[in-house]
Amino acid sequence: MTRTIELRIRRQDRPTAASRWEEFSLPHHPNMNVISCLMEIRKNPVTRQGTTVAPIAWEASCLEEVCGSCTMNVNGRPRQACSALIDRLGSGPVTLEPLTKFPVVRDLIVDRGRMFEGLKTVQAWIPIDGTYDLGPGPRIAEPERERAYAFSQCMTCGCCMEACPQFGDRSDFLGPAPIAQVRLFNAHPTGRMNAEERLRAIMGRGGLADCGNAQACVEVCPKSIPLTEAFGELGRQTTGLWMKDLFGR
Repeated sequence: MTRTIELRIRRQDRPTAASRWEEFSLPHHPNMNVISCLMEIRKNPVTRQGTTVAPIAWEASCLEEVCGSCTMNVNGRPRQACSALIDRLGSGPVTLEPLTKFPVVRDLIVDRGRMFEGLKTVQAWIPIDGTYDLGPGPRIAEPERERAYAFSQCMTCGCCMEACPQFGDRSDFLGPAPIAQVRLFNAHPTGRMNAEERLRAIMGRGGLADCGNAQACVEVCPKSIPLTEAFGELGRQTTGLWMKDLFGR
């Protein structure tokens, strides 16, 4: 008997349209992931009921869990579709839905612009004008480099934002991903020159104080980034800056 894969996919034609469920069935092949299933459906977009429909829209780029663009809810959990192997998703239909914390563009594609605006708010970059040769960069002690590397692996996939109960359209909270980048760039020898500016960006409305410490972000991060460690460190840094402002030192 030929084994088949059953998929339930939430679809939406445009941002203002109502969503709907469509079911698909396709032959099973070893080592299939969610993306390969979507590719097979695109070749022949016919539902289980025999209705020909428009091809499913989704995003993907690297296909090796680096770019973060293929994030979606797979069986109710935010993750990368490229690394979601069908044989490891358990029995029963595989349910695919777009992220719920970002506006839907079409089908499984969402607009993650709010997350990128958050990175702008916290100035998640090193300000180098590039007009002249700066020479070799500053040396960083290996323990600090190792800690920084963990945060540098963030691919703005949005998993942590999706899982965070404080982040959403009814909240101004910046979310775990942008805030954790403050920890990364404030630790950089050159980035420290703008550390206070980044800290002030997360000391106001929507900043660090809005984190409810649910720690759901850590549970779903595909890169196992120590997000709660970042929040603890930033809590100490913002407290130090607040004391400095209070006593004028």
